[in-house]
Amino acid sequence: MRVLVIGGGIAGLTIAREFLRRGVTGVSVFEKGALGSEASSAAAGMLAPQAESDADDAFFRFCCVARDFYVGFAEEIENESGIGVELDLEGTLYAAFGESDLRELRQRYEWQRAAGLPIERLTAVETLELEPLISSDVTGSLFFPNDWQVENRQLMKALSKSLRLYNATIYEDTPVRALVFERNSVRGVRTRNGELHEADLIVIATGAWTSLIEADRAGFAIPAVKPVRGQMISYCTPKRNLRRVIYSHRGYLVPRSDGRILAGATVEDTGFEKGVTAEGVSSLKKNAGEIVPQLREMESSEQWSGLRPFASDGLPLIGDVPGCEALYISTGHYRNGILLAPLTAGLIVESILGGERSEYLDCFGPNRASSSAAKA
Repeated sequence: MRVLVIGGGIAGLTIAREFLRRGVTGVSVFEKGALGSEASSAAAGMLAPQAESDADDAFFRFCCVARDFYVGFAEEIENESGIGVELDLEGTLYAAFGESDLRELRQRYEWQRAAGLPIERLTAVETLELEPLISSDVTGSLFFPNDWQVENRQLMKALSKSLRLYNATIYEDTPVRALVFERNSVRGVRTRNGELHEADLIVIATGAWTSLIEADRAGFAIPAVKPVRGQMISYCTPKRNLRRVIYSHRGYLVPRSDGRILAGATVEDTGFEKGVTAEGVSSLKKNAGEIVPQLREMESSEQWSGLRPFASDGLPLIGDVPGCEALYISTGHYRNGILLAPLTAGLIVESILGGERSEYLDCFGPNRASSSAAKA
């Protein structure tokens, strides 16, 4: 079987790896730049559905399953590649600063507690005992012991190495311009330089750039996805002084093992314009300093941005593309690409090779978005 994966971010690489580890040898990956150089490396690596979700719905449950999947996945990819991905199980602290924050946290605590999820409610004193560097303005917090983080840049290096060890065919700096069809089935892709690459099956995993791919078949359109920019900064400290991810309505801080502290992130509808702005960086610094006052005296050591893929309803687009044989998609993960991609890869490949279709492919399949995709 000739499998062609369009996109070399975490969605594309995990899908390619899943095909390879199940014995499919003819797997090719096409990436417009270098593998993992876009949103997957720009992310913060948070695996925190409980901290970020407001309701117990299908998407929340999907995210929780994806988070729990990471323990086994991280071990496998480390063993394959020899590269540590720093899956950090210290947990996440959601800090409140004021009465309105406390009310929001109380609601989150009640519905998650009722759902039987691991969660702890802490007083201000207890919060500062766990994380002494948090501002003394803190009024309480929630602790999520099962909300974790992974070093996403290391993860992308590990995935890239794993694919090469599996002898995948990798085309970097090779943008795919169009899908090529033969009646109701996709036949291959045409790259920017006009070359045709044929395949038996194609998976689109191009993130924010999905809607730029053309199709040479009248009446067919790939589900719409638009880019949403996120700016981030980091601080460099001599050693790790925060043990846990600190989340709040102001933003979040993600401590790395080497002493870096990531602060994020903006949400901006700027099209394909990347880069950082003075306004964005200033906002991130202000928010970080309000959470941990010590950061007010420090200069950021790195500033960057990435483009998140946003579908029309903010939910992922995963599974078979309606109206076309042998074409699948995995995109629209928005702020949860690192979290969802490994599980998504397994679900898609299992549906293709094993014939077992997950309920999540029905919940988040592109068919559910076909009527509203043009509004994205």
